[in-house]
Amino acid sequence: MKYHQINSALFVKNRKKFMAEMKPNSVAVFNSNDIYPISADSTLPFAQHRDIFYLSGVDQEESVLLLFPDAPYEHQREILFLRETNDHIAVWEGEKLTKERAFQVSGIRTVYWLQDFHKVLNEMMTYADTMYINTNEHYRATVETETREARFVKWWKERYPAHNVAKSNPILQRLRSVKESEEIDLIQHACDITEKGFRRLLGFVKPNVTEYEVEAELAHEFIRNRSKGFAYTPIIASGNNANVLHYIENNQQCKEGDLLLLDVAAEYANYSSDMTRTIPVSGRFTDRQKAVYNAVLRVKNEATKMLTPGTLWKQYHVEVGKIMTSELLGLGLLDKADVQNENPEWPAYKKYFMHGTSHHMGLDTHDYGLLHEPMKANMVFTVEPGIYIPAEKFGIRLEDNVVVQEKGEPFNLMRNIPVEADEIETLMNE
Repeated sequence: MKYHQINSALFVKNRKKFMAEMKPNSVAVFNSNDIYPISADSTLPFAQHRDIFYLSGVDQEESVLLLFPDAPYEHQREILFLRETNDHIAVWEGEKLTKERAFQVSGIRTVYWLQDFHKVLNEMMTYADTMYINTNEHYRATVETETREARFVKWWKERYPAHNVAKSNPILQRLRSVKESEEIDLIQHACDITEKGFRRLLGFVKPNVTEYEVEAELAHEFIRNRSKGFAYTPIIASGNNANVLHYIENNQQCKEGDLLLLDVAAEYANYSSDMTRTIPVSGRFTDRQKAVYNAVLRVKNEATKMLTPGTLWKQYHVEVGKIMTSELLGLGLLDKADVQNENPEWPAYKKYFMHGTSHHMGLDTHDYGLLHEPMKANMVFTVEPGIYIPAEKFGIRLEDNVVVQEKGEPFNLMRNIPVEADEIETLMNE
């Protein structure tokens, strides 16, 4: 791994929190992700399943975590199963976790090789009444591929039909959405790497540069700072491309007078940052561009203040919509008749701002969090309003990552990343 080792105390805490929520006499199992094939002997780069990483810190394929807080013997309460390593694997694939190294990473003392998994699980099932299975219930999930976790669940249900079944995901949705201080530090580090990439771009972007050249500059800066790279597929959208919300082709030339929308951010140690900035390709905003830019910035700043404990996500978006409506009226994009005659299911402002303002973030860019429950301190959210005007061939979105505080305004993890229009112009023209 490129990142510095995370103190295992974080994963010890995370396991304790999860096990405290388990039913009596129950077992929970978590699997690593597969390495996914492309064709021939090619595969996608390995990306660890965030749940097993959250609970163990293990960032390696073919790993399994078993938790059984009521096991008869102490050494059975936390068990890690790993692919057995040897000299041949070390030569061809690189060093894998030894049992001792796995303990250093995870804090788990009982480590078996993977070939012992079924035997050990069978013993645990003779003691247990309930199995926690891990299913993906994120509100944005659309999974068509059968995962390693899904294969295990199917196998387990056939092998142990007499046991009760419970779900890990509702517990993890609540636990993972409230960050430990160590996690906030890791997200902050990802944001700091993103800042370095953005500042690099401010001296690089000019008329006739291509979107993919911008992407390459960011990748260079992220990786040289121990990131694996982008936390998600980068959006580098010049001119009218910014009006395609998930534009990812990044293959056009940035033209004089255009705006360049950058939804780009680094990951660090599997934790995401999520930034959007919009900059003038020529180094100066036009009066109209700056007016729209400052309207989006005002909405972002006002929306940020509302991310406080007890706030309900749905009502928050209603209030942000009211602020955006006022700004769109001021810009002449809406008139009073548009608002008076609007469809309550699709308010007038949605013509220019059609997506949500905030989502949970952390180990996943769109992280776990139950949207029907009130916000809590130490949740991390994006704040990302935008105004998109195809008729004027530009779109503007601004996005920061903020931590909900017990008292006072949220703490902005991207407070050092330039966002004021005048500062961006100054830096681009130095």
